[in-house]
Amino acid sequence: MFRHFEVLLRPTDVAPDASPPHLDTPWALIGFYWHFIRQVRPLIAMLFCAGLLVALLDATIPVFIGRVVTLVSTTDPKSLLADHWTLLVGMACVLLLLRPCALLAQNLVANQTLAAGMTNLVRWQSHWHVVRQSWPFFQNDFAGRIANRVMQTGPSLRESVVASVNAVWYIIVYGTSAVLLLGRVDLYLAIPMLIWFIAYGVMLRIFVPRMRDRSRAMSEVRSGLTGRIVDSYTNILTVKLFARATDEDAFVREGVDLHTSTFHRQLRLTTSFGLTLALMNASLVVGTGGTAIWLWSIGAIEVGNVAMALPLAWQIGNMAGWVAQNVTQIFENIGVVQEGMRSIAVPRQMPDAPHATELQVTNGAISFDHVTFGYGTSRGVLHDLSLTIAPGERVGLVGHSGAGKSTLVNLLLGFHAPDAGKITIDGQDIAGVTQESLRTQIAMVTQDTSLLHRSIRDNIAYGRPWASDAEVIDAARQAEALDFIETLEDWNGRTGFDAHVGERGVKLSGGQRQRIAIARVILKNAPILVLDEATSALDSEVEAAIQSQLATLMRGRTVIAIAHRLSTIARMDRLIVLEHGRIIEAGTHAALLANPGAYARMWHRQSGGFAEAAD
Repeated sequence: MFRHFEVLLRPTDVAPDASPPHLDTPWALIGFYWHFIRQVRPLIAMLFCAGLLVALLDATIPVFIGRVVTLVSTTDPKSLLADHWTLLVGMACVLLLLRPCALLAQNLVANQTLAAGMTNLVRWQSHWHVVRQSWPFFQNDFAGRIANRVMQTGPSLRESVVASVNAVWYIIVYGTSAVLLLGRVDLYLAIPMLIWFIAYGVMLRIFVPRMRDRSRAMSEVRSGLTGRIVDSYTNILTVKLFARATDEDAFVREGVDLHTSTFHRQLRLTTSFGLTLALMNASLVVGTGGTAIWLWSIGAIEVGNVAMALPLAWQIGNMAGWVAQNVTQIFENIGVVQEGMRSIAVPRQMPDAPHATELQVTNGAISFDHVTFGYGTSRGVLHDLSLTIAPGERVGLVGHSGAGKSTLVNLLLGFHAPDAGKITIDGQDIAGVTQESLRTQIAMVTQDTSLLHRSIRDNIAYGRPWASDAEVIDAARQAEALDFIETLEDWNGRTGFDAHVGERGVKLSGGQRQRIAIARVILKNAPILVLDEATSALDSEVEAAIQSQLATLMRGRTVIAIAHRLSTIARMDRLIVLEHGRIIEAGTHAALLANPGAYARMWHRQSGGFAEAAD
């Protein structure tokens, strides 16, 4: 039975192609909820029906109590069972069979189907959209805060939907039933209940919006605190190297203190809400009980009606507390969802162009045509830059820090769009191709190599997941990484290619991480190769061994290499010297040295005596 309900909703079965409504659209919150609710409409309908049945059955309990008291007080004990056994058995069946079955149905849908299924549906689809955001999106926020929003939005959205469905039926069915039952007995008996409902509505109108706003503020500071803590842990090596644990304490303490003060403001409202509701419920019971006793004393109602009115009032009070608590949680969760939407329901900064096509690379020719770009600044980084790279040509980019070398590569990879001009590969404007197909055709080794917290095998095979073990091993061998991989053992006793590398590869040295990255690029086997300080973390002996492998890897591919150590790119077919975002020199190593200029000055300043070795 449990299994049947658990498989009704499989969160990851279908990739979410449609994006949730953007944060800045009208009715964004309602649209965000509906985006997920419409995917589980049959299940919400089932929960609605089960909730209706439970509310109707709960409303019968005070009626049964009043009926039993009437029977006991007006019937001869000897004939009670004989005359009324069918009524008593019917009431017992409602309480022993129908109500538990209705509660079971409600709990099966709410717990077995929606609790895990809808929660993780929201998480899965939110992650699916967030991970496709542009690189600058992640640069502008804490990774911990983004992750916290993705994780918290799922349960908050589901809990607010389920609680709303249940609360609606209890308010409509139970409240309406109570007023009708008491009014049918005597209109005076319904007056305390009607007054209470009016006061209850006023109380919700006063408290609920404030709870929503304070919950949203609470969610924001909680996400900010998570971001601060994760930032400290992620950069723990820097914290240790600079002995800044005390400063990190202050950084996190500020977040904790803000969280505490915000939490106190929220809890003050919760306590005031609870006290107000308790006073109202006490007034309801006293008012209903006093009215019932007065009506009975003047002979207007039977004793059974008094027995029905008192538990009905008490149960209304309990129900009101439950509903109020649910309403409070609903708006607290809505606040969390609103805060989560700031990372989830935002437009993609660099989506694929409409009708984008797959990039087809046959030769590997690259052209930068009058490209201008400046990260949104007036000063700019690249200025009307034009550069053509022939198929299979190996080009080195040279220049001081800030000259625009990495920016040029980032534009080629589609991380940013040029402010003016265009970039083509084999004549195809990369602005009109899908970003995934673009990056599939380009392999890159970066200076700051970051590995996934997975096994060595998974990291090497990341560029080609279907590669065989033999291909992974061969790539590691070519990258001069096989020797150290075979000696690895992690904290769980996994060895060799099964050993995990730690978050961002912290269990490995810089040179080991870079060799894994090179192995990954070798295995990917893309037609365009980008090397950004690819051997900067290697010692001279390993670098010399890998240089020969890189020479083999570069053969037949279009290569763009960035290196501050000029001796590593001196053998490139052509060197491009950048300064302030413009090309100021271009030519072979020998030609640039023969015509004294910026490159020659850099070469003699940096390596001097290696000139002959590079010839």
